[in-house]
Amino acid sequence: MSTPSPLLSRPGAVEAAGADAGVAAHYGEPLREQRALAAGTAVVDLSHRGVVTVAGPDRLSWLNTLSSQQVAALAPGESSELLLLSVQGRIDFDARVIDDGGTTWLIVEAADAAPLAEYLNRMKFMLRVENADASADWAVVGSTKAVPEWSGRLAWQDPWPHVSAGGYSYATVPEESHPGLQRPWFEYLIPAAELEDAVAGRPLAGVLAAEALRVAAWRPRIGAETDDKTIPHELDLLRTAVHLAKGCYKGQETIARVHNLGHPPRRLVFLQLDGSQHTLPAAGSPVMAGERRVGTVTSVAQHHEMGPVALAVIKRSVAPDEILTVLDGDEPYPAVQELIVAPDAGQVVGRQTGFLRGPR
Repeated sequence: MSTPSPLLSRPGAVEAAGADAGVAAHYGEPLREQRALAAGTAVVDLSHRGVVTVAGPDRLSWLNTLSSQQVAALAPGESSELLLLSVQGRIDFDARVIDDGGTTWLIVEAADAAPLAEYLNRMKFMLRVENADASADWAVVGSTKAVPEWSGRLAWQDPWPHVSAGGYSYATVPEESHPGLQRPWFEYLIPAAELEDAVAGRPLAGVLAAEALRVAAWRPRIGAETDDKTIPHELDLLRTAVHLAKGCYKGQETIARVHNLGHPPRRLVFLQLDGSQHTLPAAGSPVMAGERRVGTVTSVAQHHEMGPVALAVIKRSVAPDEILTVLDGDEPYPAVQELIVAPDAGQVVGRQTGFLRGPR
């Protein structure tokens, strides 16, 4: 939405900053809100998210040609995720995708809606498609459970952490042990004019709560875990956003080459932070191995059960058992890493068998 959310008028609401500006960071009790969101009794206002619509009979086959994902046969109501990549295979856009039978809806970060709509308009040529930035007219509301009263509304269900058809997991844990299973996630599309009525009487959680659950689920977010060099393998995004057997698309050569080598140059890790300082390091803080900088903190959160946690992108060469330090100014935060993306192909858990697969 182009204006701040009307839900910021709720008692105790404190507006978020940065990429989440325009909605509430919290409503006065961040940890209580987080517990309620995790339990499915609260919903979170994500009305700052961007919404791009693609209509027309060629919409799905066209998006299939442009993107990393197989969406040509996407059924009405079915959820997916797609990436639009550069020629070098770097992530330009990451979109949540759902189709209603006549229109494909792409939910993106607020800053990406206008650039994505512009990009799609440049790429449509003579095809029967119509693209629009509909962010001002639609709001997004997140929940960890399906909301029965909203059963008639369009809802995107996050495929994470399940490995989608044609996808591949770079994780070191089998799917049935992945922490993302503890965070089912739904994003409902609601007309902006109906937002206040739709959530009337419902407990609200701020985006700090949603971010903490996302970090604990190892779920990467574009603009947080990504930079101008990020390729999908580094974030384990081949599991939900890439179909390895589909036809040609921009960036496919890099996807195939790095996958065949099995060695993305960087890897996403989960960090358990020392909580004795009673503060959190800032996103963007360097991750140190001794005196050597080996990566960057990308997202930080206070989890209602685990305490201070973070996601970071570090060099592949960092030993999995190495104790790391997050350095925020002069303040060191000791951190224990949990592997998300394996440092090498030999440590990736086999998708079908659950056994470790050998090097390629």
